[in-house]
Amino acid sequence: MSRVLVVEDETHLAEGLRFNMEAEGYQVRVVETGEAALDLLTLDAPPFDVVVLDVMLPGKDGFAVMSELRQAGQFIPTLMLTARGHPDDVIKGFAAGADDYLTKPFELAILLARIRSLLRRREWLRSIPGRAAPPEPKDSFSFGDKSVNFELLELRVRERTFPLTLMEANLLRYLIQHEGKAVARKKMLEEVWGVHEDTDTRPIDNFIVRLRRYIEQDPTRPRHLITLRGVGYRFVAHPADPA
Repeated sequence: MSRVLVVEDETHLAEGLRFNMEAEGYQVRVVETGEAALDLLTLDAPPFDVVVLDVMLPGKDGFAVMSELRQAGQFIPTLMLTARGHPDDVIKGFAAGADDYLTKPFELAILLARIRSLLRRREWLRSIPGRAAPPEPKDSFSFGDKSVNFELLELRVRERTFPLTLMEANLLRYLIQHEGKAVARKKMLEEVWGVHEDTDTRPIDNFIVRLRRYIEQDPTRPRHLITLRGVGYRFVAHPADPA
């Protein structure tokens, strides 16, 4: 039975979500504050498979909870749920590490479909001790001594493995698909996040900084994720050897 944590301070909504998700066969726990959620989610083995996280919470808001959760190395699939649907808020949620974002009011069927999608991703990520080596992934890309598995949301650099958030993986995938080409920040917002309004593009830069920490031997002198000043970025899979 999949376990869902609902972090929501509106009692009627929280109980409605509990009732409907339990009817779908999920085991559901509800907490009302970000602090309570972090206490549960930063355990060595958090007892949940997916989180539904409201943004407007007393005390620590959902953005702070999401950011602290990822900084603590917990990559439990998380759906942010909020009445704040401005594009800047959507980008802020993804930048904090959210896997998906749904604005209120919402259709219950859509929320349940999003949860099922996140649970499938959780199964891909679940590590089974002693399992056989996985087959060659169908959705992957290798460059140099690095490989990214988009099914497992993992980036391997030599012997190290870095978990990626869904948005980090989607951004890297988009740059790889446009290898060697200049990609504007605004185009990334439109194509990766589906934001078509005039929105602050700085979160894109923050994502690139994080990806460089994984990929680049020297993030201050990037060779794969190249900045094009005043434009955006270019991905180079096989840079020429430095002179």
